[in-house]
Amino acid sequence: MGRPGANGRKGPVGLHVVDGTRPARGRRPAAGGGDATDEATDGRATRDTTAAAGDGSAGADPSAGGEPSAGGEPSAGDVNSGPGADSAPGPGGPGGGELERVLAETLAFLRRRITGDYTVDEHGFDVDLTEHVVAPLLRPIYRNYFRVETRGLENIPDEGGALVVSNHSGTLPLDAMMTALAVLDHHPAHRHLRMLAADLVFAVPFLAPLARKTGNTLACQADAERLLTAGHLVGVWPEGFKGIGKPFSERYKLQRFGRGGFVSAALRTGAPIIPTTVVGAEEIYPMIGNARTLARLLGLPYLPITPTFPLLGLLGLLPLPSKWIIEFGEPVDTSRYTAAAAEDPMLVFELNDRIRETIQHTLYGLLMQRRSVFF
Repeated sequence: MGRPGANGRKGPVGLHVVDGTRPARGRRPAAGGGDATDEATDGRATRDTTAAAGDGSAGADPSAGGEPSAGGEPSAGDVNSGPGADSAPGPGGPGGGELERVLAETLAFLRRRITGDYTVDEHGFDVDLTEHVVAPLLRPIYRNYFRVETRGLENIPDEGGALVVSNHSGTLPLDAMMTALAVLDHHPAHRHLRMLAADLVFAVPFLAPLARKTGNTLACQADAERLLTAGHLVGVWPEGFKGIGKPFSERYKLQRFGRGGFVSAALRTGAPIIPTTVVGAEEIYPMIGNARTLARLLGLPYLPITPTFPLLGLLGLLPLPSKWIIEFGEPVDTSRYTAAAAEDPMLVFELNDRIRETIQHTLYGLLMQRRSVFF
């Protein structure tokens, strides 16, 4: 098994050639003046070589523990480079390899934090923290709880600026987190989705620094254009609180997309717009009421009442395990327009409406394909 490197990943698999011969013991010289042990060893080596040649195999038996083949080269069974290499059973039994990998990555992460060996960009994005702390915490929810199915990832470019535009729902913005994780884990380039978040996110003391560190930035046109110009993949949810805080009776009905600020940013930077549709988030917290008065006192856009909250207290904060589908649609090319096109209100409105209608029709199509809310 390879030892973890400084960055917490496994290094090359080490191969150790074992001689296998016993140390010579003191014996009386043979009649010819040679050592009897040498003669015995030479004879044993000759017999081993003859047996190997007669066997017709150049490598060692894989069942013998993956010993190197003849000539010191590893045989086909020596190196496990498949997807399950990290989770192969280690010395501690089944799952030992996975535990060892997690422990090594954790120690490497702590070392980097102590020594300051990590970078944070001008917007506060901490890639190391996102990849080694936040993403691992979200993956069990993504894979096992919501069982997210992703489609159309080939529509996201491997590099360069692009704008992901998605519907927004679910009372809490878990759809944005799942979309970002889908791109990070399943896109061939493993890109980070730089999310444009509402002002409220940066007004909450604990949430504000975490949002910055995980790649969020203020949902304003200046920041969007700066990120797109720098070649980042940017995510925006134009419905805002109107979408995420709508009642359950209006589920999967898109709200107004604002004045098209995201379209203007894409036109000025020539970035493609990727319509993205999320199905499943509407059902995690079915909002059957809104305590507006209390929400106003707390400075919140809404205070949801669901079948489980506040009836069940903190237990009511547990989302329902709906089955999710995230589909990335065909990109809308904006490179044929000049930057001056962003000042044309009719063009901006037309593109804004086209993106909204594309997402709405995709929602209807995915809902018809879905067998059940939870399966």
